[in-house]
Amino acid sequence: MSNSEPRGLIPVEQAMERLMALAAEAPITERETVTLADAQGRILADHLISTLDLPPWPNSAMDGYALRVADWTGEPLPVSQRIFAGQAPLPLQPGTCARIFTGAPVPEGADCVEMQENAVVQPDERVRFLEPLSIDLNIRPKGQETTVGDKVLDAGTVMTPIELGLAATLGLGQLQVIRRARVAVLSTGDELIEPGQPLGPGQIYNSNRVLLCSWLKRLGCEVVDAGILADDLEKTRAALGALGDVDLILSTGGVSVGEADFLGHALREEGEISLWKLAIKPGKPLTFGHFRGVPVIGLPGNPASTLVTFALLARPYLLRRLGVTEVKPLQFKVPAGFVWTKPGNRREYLRGRLEQGRLIAYRNQSSGVLRSAAWADGLIEVMEGTTVAEGDLLNFIPLSEVMG
Repeated sequence: MSNSEPRGLIPVEQAMERLMALAAEAPITERETVTLADAQGRILADHLISTLDLPPWPNSAMDGYALRVADWTGEPLPVSQRIFAGQAPLPLQPGTCARIFTGAPVPEGADCVEMQENAVVQPDERVRFLEPLSIDLNIRPKGQETTVGDKVLDAGTVMTPIELGLAATLGLGQLQVIRRARVAVLSTGDELIEPGQPLGPGQIYNSNRVLLCSWLKRLGCEVVDAGILADDLEKTRAALGALGDVDLILSTGGVSVGEADFLGHALREEGEISLWKLAIKPGKPLTFGHFRGVPVIGLPGNPASTLVTFALLARPYLLRRLGVTEVKPLQFKVPAGFVWTKPGNRREYLRGRLEQGRLIAYRNQSSGVLRSAAWADGLIEVMEGTTVAEGDLLNFIPLSEVMG
């Protein structure tokens, strides 16, 4: 147990480095075998090594005619066989060509395939070729894509439909994947009420837990919905203590040092805080710690703060624990289509979108306005101590990069 926490605001890069180090200390390594049909979004547990050559034999890239270039003198050639995909051809008879279709094996003795558009079938059914021919023309060689023993995918790869299709080309029906992370999601605050219930005085609907639970499911996690914690220290301790079998406790609100921030009090008294107060806007109060050995990430309670800090910090931490190596979302430079005259001492992530090749920021960047993210299609990074003029190049992180 430790009651100490870092002083001052921690820069975003430093916070990310520490989170990645903390993730490396608690990897989730248990694995399970799943079918390809059930592997969408799962994390590959081992390198995927090819056990065959792709393609397993030279095959035709075109519908056309297979022949031996040395047999062609400019005169028409007779057709000695027809070869369809899925057939085993006979060796090519010298001085002939073979009618062949895309994907079909090239017959032994042939070293060229001419496309049918450059060939004319004469009345005597011999084939005249209209263009110069060359060896290996339109032939996909054996092992063009991969050979036996090649590493095709790295362990830690997130299996999207493309990777699953690649596994299928290797003939794999099952994959070894990392088990699903088990994440408990809870909210704090007596002011919160579940959607669908009538609002009482001073109450607001709880959007954060719906946001996080659905997001975690998109990431392939098993979600434990721990509900809303009452503003009571003993109840908070009891609720946290009941979550000892999860990989991560993810909370929103209640992690500052205020009198009613009971989650923060519980972490300080029965755990430790390793990370607290970041130089990020929105999201400064983000906290990382442990309660009785279970990792806890406390996200700020305002909805836009929850979104930004989960996307940029909690999500990468969770993916790294699952063995994913590349956890930073794609970002690219885009000219600003707005002016920002308020330099701050924290890195700001504005909700914005692309319009005609320029970035436009939502008019209200309050951390309590989730509508800004629904309007946006990405996050605009404004560095500490800087202003923005129209045309300045800014980093843009598409929301699509962090949602799955």
